[in-house]
Amino acid sequence: MAEGDWPRSMICMTFFSVPSTFSAPALPEPSAALAPAPVRRVLASPRRVLLGGALAGALFLTGALPAGAAAAAPAPTPAHAGQQAAPKLDIQALRAAVAKLDDPQATAAQIRVSGSSGRWYGTAGVADLRTGRKVTADDKFRVGSITKVFVATVVLQLSAQGRVDLDAPVQRYLPGVLPAEYPPIAVGQLLNHTSGLPDESGPGLPDTSTPEKVLQHRYDQWTPQQMVAAVSHGPMKFAPGTRQEYRGINYVLAALLIEKVTSQSYGAEIDKRILRPLGLHDTSLPGNDPRIHGPHVHGYLALADGTLSDATVFNQSEAWGEGEMISTSRDLERFMTALFSGDLLPRDTLDKMFTLPSGDVRMVDGSPARYSMGLQMASVNGMTLWGKTGERYGYNSGMFSTRDQQRRVVYSFNPTHRDQTQTRMTLRIADAVTRSS
Repeated sequence: MAEGDWPRSMICMTFFSVPSTFSAPALPEPSAALAPAPVRRVLASPRRVLLGGALAGALFLTGALPAGAAAAAPAPTPAHAGQQAAPKLDIQALRAAVAKLDDPQATAAQIRVSGSSGRWYGTAGVADLRTGRKVTADDKFRVGSITKVFVATVVLQLSAQGRVDLDAPVQRYLPGVLPAEYPPIAVGQLLNHTSGLPDESGPGLPDTSTPEKVLQHRYDQWTPQQMVAAVSHGPMKFAPGTRQEYRGINYVLAALLIEKVTSQSYGAEIDKRILRPLGLHDTSLPGNDPRIHGPHVHGYLALADGTLSDATVFNQSEAWGEGEMISTSRDLERFMTALFSGDLLPRDTLDKMFTLPSGDVRMVDGSPARYSMGLQMASVNGMTLWGKTGERYGYNSGMFSTRDQQRRVVYSFNPTHRDQTQTRMTLRIADAVTRSS
């Protein structure tokens, strides 16, 4: 990639892509010049893959933490028994974590901390640069790959009901969807990212090498069948179950499985099984609707000339099944609380969300496995947390908790550059949430 190209991957990230075949009727274009923004150089990508709506890297698993914080390697088994008492909240550190919106450049941020060891909510920046409106707890935002936790929960519910066998090949439920020469891929291997499916390739992939080109494709409509077709070329990357690589396509297939088994859309099943029972009225799956309805935080992209373009209006079909959802910090906290409390899954099934693959399974880069069936695990400052990160253009978010729920956190911020600088905010949040006051 030439210097200055828009990045397609970041530290610990993998994106998936699909071809676009047609565009929806154009909606009114947001202003392309809202505020000055310094132009930054970005990192080269190791391979040509495009945005699929998933932040695959772990929020708390980047290479270095702020001074005084220490990241431990993930354990290969559940880490909840004997959890130490969470430290008293460091409110000053929490405020500082979101207040520094120039490092990385971001237009807004919010953190919601809860649990038996204390509660705090804070914001910084504005929800809308045009009006100057401040961020509030009622504002919706795009949650990206946090969508995967909802999908995994439904698949695990179907497993608990005896309707899905996690050890059975996904090809049994979706015959003909993957090439016949591919080996059997267990449903559980989709959920914990050990499928080994090949990288995306093929003609017709849109050029998203710059933010300007990204915005040219904001109204494209993609189908899950196109997404699967993009990974149906070439040999498997590794034998299923032997290594771990975060891939959005795993959850596209999981969502297709939900639809096959239930004869309903995966969104309808999430709504029926999770959103309505928990009263998550501000959480939705937009489908081909590019807008966020109701109060929401806008997302922006920095263009080559230093101006910011409003990227809020964006068709999320490119993230179907793995990263399209919209929510609020309050709804995500409620969902995480219900999930970890066992309100959505039987205890033995819930345990699968807190169990990493066996110790001989490692990430493709050689680091320890960190993804379970639906969650990711990290240890910071001696505190073990489970949850999920998410990312879309102009949005970065996450929800994490200790398994005993002494400490829960939901965060969202709005970076204007899609590069490694985003990790500076997440590192501050990680340290502030877990450090002793």
